Amino acid sequence: MISVKNLTHNYNHDGKPAVNNISFEIKKGETFGFLGPSGAGKSTTQGILTGLLKLQDGVVEVAGYDMHKVEKERFNKIGVSFEQSNVYSKLTALENLKFYADLFDVPTKDPHELIKLVGLEGRENDRAGEFSKGMKHRLTFARSMINSPELWFLDEPTTGLDPAIAANIKDIIKEEKAKGTTIFLTTHNMFIADELCDRVAFIIDGEIKLIDTPKNLKQQYGKKLVEVEYIKNGKSVVETYKTIEDTDREKLAAIIKNNEIISMHSKEATLEEIFITVTGRGLI
Repeated sequence: MISVKNLTHNYNHDGKPAVNNISFEIKKGETFGFLGPSGAGKSTTQGILTGLLKLQDGVVEVAGYDMHKVEKERFNKIGVSFEQSNVYSKLTALENLKFYADLFDVPTKDPHELIKLVGLEGRENDRAGEFSKGMKHRLTFARSMINSPELWFLDEPTTGLDPAIAANIKDIIKEEKAKGTTIFLTTHNMFIADELCDRVAFIIDGEIKLIDTPKNLKQQYGKKLVEVEYIKNGKSVVETYKTIEDTDREKLAAIIKNNEIISMHSKEATLEEIFITVTGRGLI
């Protein structure tokens, strides 16, 4: 669905590219996370893939189209939800979606259904300029679905949303993936990436440091620990044991056999911890 080879982009032509010779591929139906802090090159890459930025150097194909060429038909296949909402403030929510739907040469979804889907039902006739930041973000998200895109670009899709609404947005993303939609997710939120992505790429200073599945990364960088909470002498005790050491495994087995267990779970490295380990940088 997406093929990127030796992509480089330099805004100032000063020898310090925002994106420096990166390569990756995304297959149809995959959710691919593009992870890194602000200024890492995420938005630049997304801008090139969506056609908002002119391709300078490299070979890029998106949904079967060569990005060196300007072909407006490709926009029928893609949807884009920007982190910074860009809805028309003087139009109502419904008018925003209807106006956008008219730009496509393919069948579009019912705007009323999309408004309901993102929890804006009852506000469809209110001007977008009266909406909160979170409501505008949801309207932008709904708009990105209007043409039932085969390839869906999501830039920080849960930013600024309360937990309940963010959970709803994540459920929508999962449902669209289940239908076969290919998703390119740019974010610095490692928790949403871990939950939604089949593979992730770590990008820092315009360079991709690694690409792998969250599961493989956790297995490679995980601490292989088990934390157990149990009753000892009438009191709750929490202890951590290394599952790769025989002594710790024997102690853990004895605790399980001889004590009342309150809870027990493995402790694995988070994607954020792995990102810091691999890049030497945090996400802020």
